[in-house]
Amino acid sequence: MESKRFDMTRRNFVKLSGAASILSATALAGCGNSGSSASTASGAGSSSAFKIGNIGPLTGAAAIYGTATKNGAQLAVDEINAAGGIQFEQNCQDDEHDPEKSVNAYNNLKDWGLQVLVGTTTTAPCVAVSAETNADNIFELTPSASSNDVIGGQADADGNVTTPRKDNVYQMCFTDPNQGTASAQYLAQKQLGTKIAVIYDNSDAYSTGIFKKFEAEAAEQNLTIVSTTTFTADNATDFSVQLNDAKNAGADLVFLPIYYTPAALILTQAANMGYAPKFFGCDGMDGILTVEGFDTSLAEGLMLLTPFVATATDEKTSAFTKAYKDAYGDEPIQFAADAYDCVYVIKDLLEKTECTPDMSASDICDKLKAAIVDGYTYSGLTGENMTWKETGEVSKEPKGMVIKDGVYQPLD
Repeated sequence: MESKRFDMTRRNFVKLSGAASILSATALAGCGNSGSSASTASGAGSSSAFKIGNIGPLTGAAAIYGTATKNGAQLAVDEINAAGGIQFEQNCQDDEHDPEKSVNAYNNLKDWGLQVLVGTTTTAPCVAVSAETNADNIFELTPSASSNDVIGGQADADGNVTTPRKDNVYQMCFTDPNQGTASAQYLAQKQLGTKIAVIYDNSDAYSTGIFKKFEAEAAEQNLTIVSTTTFTADNATDFSVQLNDAKNAGADLVFLPIYYTPAALILTQAANMGYAPKFFGCDGMDGILTVEGFDTSLAEGLMLLTPFVATATDEKTSAFTKAYKDAYGDEPIQFAADAYDCVYVIKDLLEKTECTPDMSASDICDKLKAAIVDGYTYSGLTGENMTWKETGEVSKEPKGMVIKDGVYQPLD
């Protein structure tokens, strides 16, 4: 069936009980967990290198995400520097998924001489930092912060634009609302469920934003939603009410627009009560195989939409996955691929606009933000022929992923 293009971005991490095991913050050359240490890769510390910053949670409950973006960005920087030509000096900062600490990290980067920012990784810090980069006119490309508030300029439910567009900020990832639309269309195209239940977190902007668009598009696609139940971050421990409602309604597919930590509990509790529908999630599901104490066999057959599948066999993905495993000893998740693409897009734009490292951050920003929306396309790990709107959103195709034999596999 012909695939459609969707505008995409990513997520507002919420700390939930049953926290995932965290990837160790493997030390990279110059990418420390705090402070302002900079990369010592080729070209670093000289006027011939662009100063590129990276901010994300390298410690704390969201460290799996920040470590992945740090690693993905560093891998791209190392490759680019080794190839000669344009050079980068990278500085990685830990914000612990805290907006105030993220702004402090950004100020550290400014003192260091930041010219372009990759980040931040999670949404709440990115909303805070993007306000600062917008005021300073520093180009920012976030790999994974998905809320519309990151880029600004979005209309509310009544069609009113309540916040101005941050014209220096762009996204590499799925936007929350568009994931809902894409999920409904994908379920309909693939005919994955006849009776659908939805369990979502109504205390979380990420989950709620996806659900609202999913519900609207499901009606357009003639999908039958037989059960809709909610929870909040404060009571994400017992899902018996929600699962019984879905089971009693005869749902053969449960849509979970939530993060992987509560999803692991839902899968465990569903198995304990003998309920075995199909489960389908979005990019927040990526990471469920890392949850401490979770029986990963229960995730067998779990499906989700993502722009990157590490086990895909195309040349780009295979080369990246091998290089990532060789460097860090782990299989890359979507966040790593997003950050890797961010660095290469920045390199490409800098070359196309003939920017030089001696230019001011503001002058570089003016050139990059004009170029990225002027017919620019990029093909990378997370999408072919990606384009960006003046709103800051990226357009690329979603890919289906399924957990099979204990690993992520392409669904399509």
